[in-house]
Amino acid sequence: MTRSEVSARPSRRTLTARQSDLLNRLEQLFLAEGFGAFTLDDLAARMRCSKSTLYALAPSKEQLSVLVVSHFFRKATSRIEARIAEVEDVRARIGEYLSAAGDELRPAGREFIGDIAAFPPARAVYELNARAAAARIRSLIAEGVKQGAFRDVHAALVSEMVGLTIEHIHLGVIAKRTGLSDAEAFQALSEFLLGALAPHA
Repeated sequence: MTRSEVSARPSRRTLTARQSDLLNRLEQLFLAEGFGAFTLDDLAARMRCSKSTLYALAPSKEQLSVLVVSHFFRKATSRIEARIAEVEDVRARIGEYLSAAGDELRPAGREFIGDIAAFPPARAVYELNARAAAARIRSLIAEGVKQGAFRDVHAALVSEMVGLTIEHIHLGVIAKRTGLSDAEAFQALSEFLLGALAPHA
């Protein structure tokens, strides 16, 4: 099976408790060390399980990698939405959304992000989630404009610009060019965005 044949959106199915635990442990390993250099033998040894146990999750190392990456982003999205669910003020909600996004991606090491960038099916998962984040920010901006909390702007363009900035934060571009930590970059992005959206006096 070639990399181009690996689905970017693996089908969701019910996992056993043991499989769920294994998936979570694989997620922690990948976040810390990446996944590109591992073989299935390596992963089985690190997880202290048989290769057949891994094959029960996915039929190849490539598909297993996509599954774990999808699992990570699905959990992150759920936690981000839970954090903003009770925030009523739309300005505070956007700030909390960006803060939560930064918190969720903080455990992701450069090896993990680099492996995603280098592996097209995993990058497709990443890009799918980046587009979803941009759409979520766009909806929040539109809500703020409707409420009069933000001045009328081109929400789609602003959200795409924010999405690209978030991607550059994740990929380490912002840190390399500015010296800011990821947390500092997310805070600066939030302050810049909210300042730019503020109604004119």
